[in-house]
Amino acid sequence: MPTHLITGAGSGIGEAVARTLRDRGDRLLLLSRSGERAAQLAAEFPDAETIVADLADPAGLEQVLTRADLPDRLDSLLHVAGAVELSAVAALPVGQLREQLDVNLVAPAVLTRACLPALRGAQGTVVFVNSTSGLRANPAWSAYAASKFGLRGFADALRAEEAEHGVRVTSVFPSRTATPMQEKVHDQEGKDYDASDWITPETVADAIVHVLDVPPEATIPELVVKVAR
Repeated sequence: MPTHLITGAGSGIGEAVARTLRDRGDRLLLLSRSGERAAQLAAEFPDAETIVADLADPAGLEQVLTRADLPDRLDSLLHVAGAVELSAVAALPVGQLREQLDVNLVAPAVLTRACLPALRGAQGTVVFVNSTSGLRANPAWSAYAASKFGLRGFADALRAEEAEHGVRVTSVFPSRTATPMQEKVHDQEGKDYDASDWITPETVADAIVHVLDVPPEATIPELVVKVAR
């Protein structure tokens, strides 16, 4: 039975991916930021296992992972969770900058390192759900874009390092997707939100699952998913 470790499974793209993999009978390990959130995930995914750790605290995450009973084989590690706060550089609070770098870049690096033995054991796949903000930076998106540009660089280095171990690494770059995070962004931008304007989480989830299902002789290093307009 394929085993997948997923962050961000509580909503949006992560939830859509988790549902798809659960429905086909795969084993899920879900990382949750709190015990309360873990209970909510357990109610929706009763056969899944949960690990409680806050991605905004990479040092604490590292400690949790040293004590966690991680599997010997891991078919995929899916980094879906993310944090965003919009601000012009001139008004950017250090705390907002730090949180976005920690959640979007540092924590994925810590989690990936901890999972590498299991990923190598299964010749598994690491998927970083990035953003088109990791390809182009726009005004007010400096902290988020910096974290996502950094994540792309981390993925590129990891891909080159782990090819000899059979571990595949993919960066997925969705444009605006109809998730609670997108609704929050619209509120920060002072814009009306209409979910029908954007890609559905299920569409991005289908793209991620496609990456996982590519036969082992091939790999998809990068995949951009854009609104068709």
